[in-house]
Amino acid sequence: MNAEGLRERWATLTRCVCDGARLMVGQGNYDTYVAHIRKTHPDQQPMTPTEFFRERQNARFGVGGRGGFRCC
Repeated sequence: MNAEGLRERWATLTRCVCDGARLMVGQGNYDTYVAHIRKTHPDQQPMTPTEFFRERQNARFGVGGRGGFRCC
């Protein structure tokens, strides 16, 4: 395998590991979210990265009666 092929495989592996780590802590991939909104809900404006982070964090910790993980 050539150097370019190895670089591509390394980039793919790194992306998968980072996405997996984000999902483990309740943070989805913002780019995937934006692509989904644009494809399936073209009439809606996507959240900003900050809004997206807060929404995912609130969903994880059960803010607003949404369930989620709670320590107490």
